[in-house]
Amino acid sequence: MRIVAALGGNALLQRGERPDATVQQHHVDEAVTALAALARGNELVITHGNGPQIGLLAVESANDPDLSVPYPLDVLGAQTQGMIGSLLARGLRDALPEHRVAALITHTLVRADDPAFAHPTKFIGQSYPHEEAVRLAGSRGWRIAPDGTGWRRVVPSPRPEGIVESDVITALLGEDTVVVCGGGGGVPLVRDPATGRLTGSEAVVDKDATAALLAERLRADFLLVLTDVPHVYTGYGTPGQRALLDITPGELRRMGFPEGSMGPKVEAAARFVDLTGGLSAIGALKDAYDIVHGRAGTLVRPDLTGG
Repeated sequence: MRIVAALGGNALLQRGERPDATVQQHHVDEAVTALAALARGNELVITHGNGPQIGLLAVESANDPDLSVPYPLDVLGAQTQGMIGSLLARGLRDALPEHRVAALITHTLVRADDPAFAHPTKFIGQSYPHEEAVRLAGSRGWRIAPDGTGWRRVVPSPRPEGIVESDVITALLGEDTVVVCGGGGGVPLVRDPATGRLTGSEAVVDKDATAALLAERLRADFLLVLTDVPHVYTGYGTPGQRALLDITPGELRRMGFPEGSMGPKVEAAARFVDLTGGLSAIGALKDAYDIVHGRAGTLVRPDLTGG
């Protein structure tokens, strides 16, 4: 079975944690333990988020006195792919000595006229109290939005239209290689219609949307969206909270999940099932193996009634 597993950024750096290398290494070790079991007997592609990491690099770049202007988000996204990809690849090689492992810097095509550029929604970086967030927004030209009990920077998140390296990923899978790619949704690029030249874009693509597109282009059998909760829930955080175990894309979409949290995961899972007729699931990283084998998580399946 060919599986695309989308690893949430909070799996490597959770809310409130210091962004130290040792903290992230600990979480990488946990992720590798959960994912390695899937590689045995399956073709495995792993994507990952980068929201906390790219936010950290953006702040460091903005504060660097040696820079006349901060590095753009596409360059910072490539840096996070290299960092997180290296950590995951090293751990997977140790856990899977019988497999080849490759971490691939991946580029994602987006449209220059995507409406998302005028309406930033993608959270990056740490959470701030409201007063500090307003001050930083004023001094650095950020857009900010509430996220839980704090405020965070938001940046454009255009829809992915293509994966530049999809043929390379296919070739690697054919050589029994576990592939880490599409980190942070991939480096966003815009293609000039006249010359074909590719240029970087000041945005962060949603990694779940990229994972769904990648799974579609690779003709994957299963899209696995991994996060920090064991299921998708209705009434999350309320006394009436209820876990969803088995659901169709249409039913899932009608429930209206928040754009800043579960919404993109739900849409990615639903889109893959709609377009391919395959299976997807959403659940906790630690349950990855059990989710694929139907013992955990929320399974998203085609509507077998045709209605």
